[in-house]
Amino acid sequence: MTPEELVAGHTVYSCVMGSRAFGLATEDSDTDVRGIYLAPTPLFWHFEKPPTHVEGPADEQFSWELERFCELALRANPNILECLHSPLVEYADDTGRELLSLREAFLSRQAHRTFARYALGQRKKLDADVRHRGAPRWKHAMHLLRLLMSCRDLLRTGVLTIDAGSERERLLAVKRGEVPWPEVESWMATLATQSDDAATQTPLPSGPDRARVADFLFRVRRESALE
Repeated sequence: MTPEELVAGHTVYSCVMGSRAFGLATEDSDTDVRGIYLAPTPLFWHFEKPPTHVEGPADEQFSWELERFCELALRANPNILECLHSPLVEYADDTGRELLSLREAFLSRQAHRTFARYALGQRKKLDADVRHRGAPRWKHAMHLLRLLMSCRDLLRTGVLTIDAGSERERLLAVKRGEVPWPEVESWMATLATQSDDAATQTPLPSGPDRARVADFLFRVRRESALE
């Protein structure tokens, strides 16, 4: 079975991500599709295992095998967690809907560390742009600000919200390069401090509910084997 056939015939969940899911789309925004496929259990009984992810077949499309997706979500990978909270769900079968019902099981205080680490990596890239090009990539700066907001609000409320909401116009002004870089830096620093403060009293549990996710994966694999 080819990777393309896995995506075409065994997808359990797909959604739109990127600017369209974040409420930051403009006329030139791409449509980024992210999906999860369930490789049939018998494929794991061969020496050559099914792929953990597939890029394509459409442009701007990327999918993960279900187990790999869950592993990354349990580690509080920001990009993965946000896929389960997209307001633009394209498809979900019974397995996909059950996965959506489990999305709170993946959320924990680990998100503070992983979001902050991801944000630091992105910030270093922006700083390098400023040094070498005289200005950051403003689109990347906008998305980093939006991510920092999501992290702060997740830690404050225990709920992951990815839509920019009332900050849309301010963020789009950053994307257009209308906000001076020192002001953007100050905004980023404020958001990071707010996240640190929120982490000290967050309602999130210390770790994800790994047992609940493991039970889900076991049942899904068993049902696939019996088909």
